[in-house]
Amino acid sequence: MDLQDFDDTALYFDEPRLPRVAALLADAAAQYADGKAERPLLAAHALAPGDLSVLVGLYRFYFYQHRHADALAIAARVLDVVAPRLGLPADWRELDAGSLVHVAPDAIGLLRFHLLALKGAGYLSLRLGLFGQGKSMLAKVVELDADNRLGARLLLDVLAANDATVLTFPPAATLETRP
Repeated sequence: MDLQDFDDTALYFDEPRLPRVAALLADAAAQYADGKAERPLLAAHALAPGDLSVLVGLYRFYFYQHRHADALAIAARVLDVVAPRLGLPADWRELDAGSLVHVAPDAIGLLRFHLLALKGAGYLSLRLGLFGQGKSMLAKVVELDADNRLGARLLLDVLAANDATVLTFPPAATLETRP
């Protein structure tokens, strides 16, 4: 299965949405540069919690605001929304090549989206210091993407090349009070 072969498939942003949700997404886009996109994104999410465009908007907002824990929560939500649509196991750890065989050829774009969400969750887990979880998530993507079309192998390679003891530092407030 070639994860780059999705020319004839609909993508998440092609899906129909409620006019009010579309208006809120447009409002969020207009306010993004001012850092005020969260409110309309959350309003859109309240109206359409399974809308993938809304989830992508929230993910990107949180990611670029360096709110990695919030972005990770949205990535997990994406996995929860997309897995049943594809007939995949709810737990990403249970994914295997056999799971992917049942994905319809016209759903490769959505499968790719799902795996990219897992890759993003893995990366964010690493950023948050959840190294075991992050490495496991990235390893699962690599296992399912033998041709490395999604680029997760590079992240694992960087992680392996820089395997070192993780040092914890005192909070900044503690450092400031030292003489």
